[in-house]
Amino acid sequence: MRDVISAAVGKAVRQVARLRGGGSALPGLVVEKIDPGYLGRVLGRLPYGVVAVSGTNGKTTTTKMIVEMLEARGLRVFTNKTGSNFSRGVVAAAIQESSMRGHLDADVAVLELDEAHAMYFIDRVPPRFTLLLNVLRDQLDRFGEIDTTAQYLQRIADATTAGLVVNREDRLVAAIGERTRERGGATSSPDVRAFGLAPDLLATFPSDEDFHAGEVSVAISNRPADVTLVKLGDHEATFEIDGEAHQTALKLEGLYNTFNAAAALATVRMVLAAGPQAGHHAHREPSADSAALVEALAQVRPAFGRGEQLTLDEQPLELVLVKNPAGFRLGLASFEAEGVATMIAINDQYADGRDMSWLWDVDFSSLAGAGVDTVSGTRAWDMALRLEHDDVATSLVEEDLGQALAAFRERTPGQPRRIYCTYTAMLELRRALALVTDVEDIW
Repeated sequence: MRDVISAAVGKAVRQVARLRGGGSALPGLVVEKIDPGYLGRVLGRLPYGVVAVSGTNGKTTTTKMIVEMLEARGLRVFTNKTGSNFSRGVVAAAIQESSMRGHLDADVAVLELDEAHAMYFIDRVPPRFTLLLNVLRDQLDRFGEIDTTAQYLQRIADATTAGLVVNREDRLVAAIGERTRERGGATSSPDVRAFGLAPDLLATFPSDEDFHAGEVSVAISNRPADVTLVKLGDHEATFEIDGEAHQTALKLEGLYNTFNAAAALATVRMVLAAGPQAGHHAHREPSADSAALVEALAQVRPAFGRGEQLTLDEQPLELVLVKNPAGFRLGLASFEAEGVATMIAINDQYADGRDMSWLWDVDFSSLAGAGVDTVSGTRAWDMALRLEHDDVATSLVEEDLGQALAAFRERTPGQPRRIYCTYTAMLELRRALALVTDVEDIW
């Protein structure tokens, strides 16, 4: 009866919120207040349990990859499609997807979790599986030093019951894997697997420590990886799984998404190999066939703002999310600057991080040849100054994102376009773009 009441209240709040233009997480906030145990009960019934995805960068696209690969293997997946990765956002998504009786028609939940707010979630719903992607210098004004973020991820790992996947090439995340292995012998100790890089790709994906030390270590760990990215190409990659090379085309954009694909593959392999929880029955129990998983990976498209491709004025427009030095560096390295009109939009709202000093740790000289047409956002003038120091010409500086987008569109007719943007700038730009072109509502 509690599930029925909570679902009814949540759905009613959602309808009212939509009519008033409210946020997608409001129903979750209300249900959390009246029924704190709702999420634990609903997700606790899923045969394969909960898969948590966390880390400072790559959560949204990696979650999307895991979801679509599991669905391709025949599982029914619940996920927080709106990208709201606080617990109230997950509750809101559960209310939206559940029946009036509060039941989810799903075999497994795959949830992107904010590093800090995951603490609230894991107290109510211990994840059965967890993927930890990385610890990069992101939003230090929220979390302090990166060691604090690593401590949050350690707590998620400690709450995980069956399987943990870690980034072998990130020292802080790899250390979490080692500490979890050392718990071996305890009945609650999860299986630990890793994803990693071939040695000649380490310089392409520096960790935060490598980035700021100015050099890249030859090796991070001697641990074998369950999935290793061994080769990069133009929209293609080769992964080594169980000693066998799997080459595939990819629809994903950006070098970072290709490495995260190795993380997604390792996680899906672990979930499928483990099967349903004891006493639970799924409508299907697919095998962890590597070739089938790589084939499914090849069909995944970028999540919103993560190399997302739109069409504007019959020309391609790419949105590239940037959050920290390493991410911006990889974004610039992933896309050719020539032949594309470029805009950069930098906000400093809470979700972006207030401290934008990290922009000075990024080398923008690759943009010097073509220049940057438009710079916008609340920190537009800081960004313009940073570009000037790298001899990158800027044609227009306009703080208002709507006006900047209109000017960018007017100034660059007939040209492919690309916008590098922080999180809240991306959301505002997508709302403006939705008025003039097709923009996907989810992911």
